[in-house]
Amino acid sequence: MLALILLAGLWAGLQNALAGGGSFVTLPTLMLAGMSPLAANITSTVALFPAQISSGLAGRRLVSGAGRLSFNALLVISLVGGALGGLLLLKTPSSVFAQLVPWLVLFATAVFAWGSFARRLASSPEHHLGALPAGVAQFFIAIYGGYFGGGVGFLMLAALTMAGLPTRNAGATKNALAGVMNAAAVALFIASPEVHWPQALALSAGAIAGGLLGAWALHRVNERLLRLGIVGIGVALTVGLFLKPI
Repeated sequence: MLALILLAGLWAGLQNALAGGGSFVTLPTLMLAGMSPLAANITSTVALFPAQISSGLAGRRLVSGAGRLSFNALLVISLVGGALGGLLLLKTPSSVFAQLVPWLVLFATAVFAWGSFARRLASSPEHHLGALPAGVAQFFIAIYGGYFGGGVGFLMLAALTMAGLPTRNAGATKNALAGVMNAAAVALFIASPEVHWPQALALSAGAIAGGLLGAWALHRVNERLLRLGIVGIGVALTVGLFLKPI
């Protein structure tokens, strides 16, 4: 079973680095290993965090601000929003927000597809999000990321590409910001008895390798193929969530 968890981590790390949604690979795998949904969610969050940091560092040359909104501003927005989302999680049943996940992933996939392939609109600067709308969008995405996080990569890719970032830069920037969002949650979870450490270590090892592979691929994958692949993952993830929501 640890070998299966290692492979799930590899897949999740690669998917997170390129597009997002890796938790939808790890959660079912950990539940299949006998964990409760709560334990699987906490273990997955802790295990994937090092991969988010490593993939963010590996792709740091592509990290960028969005137009007039600097990366440092995005980082602060993500940190504050992620912390607020974590606080909201302590006050609100996660099942309520989890019901919205299929719709959010569907929306993010549709917006990303529009931004990638509606070229006459998406390539015109006047149709890009300005600094204020991009900052507000990232703030609410960060709240969602701190609260639940499923599909948050798609939401960030959608917002960052709509703000004018090329796909590769948006992917690398998303990886860096995702680690910031999850930092507060990991600090809370790391001492939890719900963390299953043997599974977490196996999952983390696979995810780090997958994340580094994904960061390497961001420099080399054909831009159009990358966009098509991300949209394809988004469609598959949306269908899966509607058929069997978490």
